[in-house]
Amino acid sequence: MTFRPSLALLVALTLAGSAAGVQAQQAPAAAPAADDAATGQPARKASVLPLQATSEEAEAAQLSARFLTRFHYDAQPLDDAMSARIYAKYLDQLDGEKVFFTQEDLAKFAPLKTKFDDAIWNKDLSGPFSIFNLYVKRASERMHYALGLLDKGFDFSKDESYVLDREKADWPKDQAELDNLWRQRTKNDWLRLKLAGKDDAEIRKTLTKRYSTLLDRIKQLDGEDAFQSFMTAYAETTDPHTDYLGPRLAQNFDISMKLSLEGIGAVLQARDEYTQIREIVPGGPAAKSGKLEVGDRIVAIGQDNGPMVDVIGWRLDDVVNKIRGKKDTTVRIEVLPADAGPDGKHELVTLVRKKVVVEEQAAKSKVIDIKDGGVTRKIGVIDLPTFYADFAARAKGDPNYKSATRDVAKLLTELKAQGVEGVVMDLRNNGGGSLDEANELTGLFIDTGPVVQVRKANGEVEVQGDDQPGLAWSGPMAVLVNRGSASASEIFAAAIKDHGRGLIIGEPTFGKGTVQNLVDLDRFAQSDSEKPQMGELKMTIAEFFRINGGSTQLKGVTPDIQFPKNGDEKDFGESTYDNALPWTQIAPAQYKPVADLKAYLPQLEKLHDERVATSPAWKLMLDQLAQYKKMRNQTTISLNLAQRQAERKQLDKIQADFLARRKAIDGDAVPADADSSLDDGLNANERSLKSELKAEKDAKKAKDVELDETAHILFDAVGLIKADPKLAAEVLPYGGKFSSAAAVAQVPAPTAAKPTPTPTQP
Repeated sequence: MTFRPSLALLVALTLAGSAAGVQAQQAPAAAPAADDAATGQPARKASVLPLQATSEEAEAAQLSARFLTRFHYDAQPLDDAMSARIYAKYLDQLDGEKVFFTQEDLAKFAPLKTKFDDAIWNKDLSGPFSIFNLYVKRASERMHYALGLLDKGFDFSKDESYVLDREKADWPKDQAELDNLWRQRTKNDWLRLKLAGKDDAEIRKTLTKRYSTLLDRIKQLDGEDAFQSFMTAYAETTDPHTDYLGPRLAQNFDISMKLSLEGIGAVLQARDEYTQIREIVPGGPAAKSGKLEVGDRIVAIGQDNGPMVDVIGWRLDDVVNKIRGKKDTTVRIEVLPADAGPDGKHELVTLVRKKVVVEEQAAKSKVIDIKDGGVTRKIGVIDLPTFYADFAARAKGDPNYKSATRDVAKLLTELKAQGVEGVVMDLRNNGGGSLDEANELTGLFIDTGPVVQVRKANGEVEVQGDDQPGLAWSGPMAVLVNRGSASASEIFAAAIKDHGRGLIIGEPTFGKGTVQNLVDLDRFAQSDSEKPQMGELKMTIAEFFRINGGSTQLKGVTPDIQFPKNGDEKDFGESTYDNALPWTQIAPAQYKPVADLKAYLPQLEKLHDERVATSPAWKLMLDQLAQYKKMRNQTTISLNLAQRQAERKQLDKIQADFLARRKAIDGDAVPADADSSLDDGLNANERSLKSELKAEKDAKKAKDVELDETAHILFDAVGLIKADPKLAAEVLPYGGKFSSAAAVAQVPAPTAAKPTPTPTQP
């Protein structure tokens, strides 16, 4: 079955990867109770119902309410009206697909609809916890029901269909209607495996294992999961980007910002009843020991000289918490080697924890050689996944503190040494990060000037910018963006566009125009605990505006040269939130664009359009995108075997054609064993780790059509600049006075010009 928000809590526990000494590969939807590795106390394998809120959680909820109702950018009272919105959001968090609760259940919840405000102010969370307890009970019942259907099998000759997208559906009226819904879901699971060539015995075995694993994970949901879910509902009701981070999520967020932590350097993921090593981080304790391998299964963990604790069947985050720890402390890990069977010989590995840098999320560079018309030019590409910064290390004066801007500056120096003539900043799927880093990164590409305007709740506007003279890169540049480029990415892209510093290429961006700050709730704790664990509140405190006075809120940044949209804008982006702040504008900042890219933008667009019109790779991308949109828009699916076989045959033909065209374009770059990638009926964690890693490796090697075309557009830009000194004076920053002789043959001194008016529309 396809898992949506309704199963987020369960699936996060089953499918998510995490890291012991690295970053969480996929943060759990709800954080479990922290397990202090230093105490050696075992984490639980199953929770005891009913779950109840702790006094610290009740205090954390009240503290959060005090901040949100007083200091939020759009502060709203926590009253009955807000309670009703929290109630709706909470149910959506737990059962967005309407597959667990019935209308009879909702009738029982109805009195709580306007009571959540009282629950928070009075520090009595029994109401929201009662809903979560019933959620756990209903989810468990559904897994038992699905397991019970497997012995009977299904009749696939009937003409019936299953609704895939139940977001706007009603909750089932009663138990009978719910049972029928789950019969259809389970039948579809069976049919997917049958279409993939599995026989009945294999299907029954696979689904029994799947539902049993989910059942085990359901039993491990605990009070902190319940509290995290409820507080997420409250926080996100205020605005889409305010959030509550429980202790575990707060720790992972900190790691994602500073790109380092203390541990052994191994990415882990849950697979069956084991926690398995998915990746060994180069340079970490695990890699240096040479004693751990990808695929090894962790069976027990011990601290220093303490007892070994069996961790088979544990939640992934509990295992990770056992392995992480303070630098220079010792952890002992008992593993079942990757190539050993269930009864194979265990091995004991002792490691000393060290600081591990998460290079996977750090900035990276490469050079693309673009050849056209007998000319070859080197175009540098910097891939920046996030705007990271280790604030704590910087405050302590650490000369080697991690920073996106510092890393990009080093990469630019390396690219210049390699003789690149243009630079692409690839911010696709960069969801943001530090506002300061967006500001400082922009400063690498302009001399001095404003970057962003920040308006606080009291209306005060602060202009932030670059006051450090000089450019790290003065040549032609482009910023590649898509719908996943958000927040800090949009600040950077908008500043580059408004200054006329570089081309923005790709899809319209996400549309997030708000600023969040972290509030450490432990600092305000009134409890008697010496080390309270109340988490953090990520709260919207301001709105940022472009230097032209416009906002990226809702509208995002519109590229100068647009690539085809992938269709996700209907379900992904700021405009999809019903409580997003409206678009507005303020007065522009004092600035003058450093160049006028309109002078050659029409020529670049014409060259781009002519090239992609005859590009087999671009045409293939468009056809694949059209097929993706068609599949994505499908809301129902047949449960009739003959009809599904006919549909699969047609789809197989389409995919085979795509593969043949890809091989004709990429040649040896396509793996010899590549297939058409039809649905195999399996969930992500049900495939072998080896095949999963190979698929990821092959995906990284695949031709990046959009990036190649962006580099080609820069190739064109460099050619136009070199051919026309007058044009170069218009499109190079500051009339080309910072540009090297290699960038342009001869640039005349710029003539006096009237200030360029600053537009107010993004």
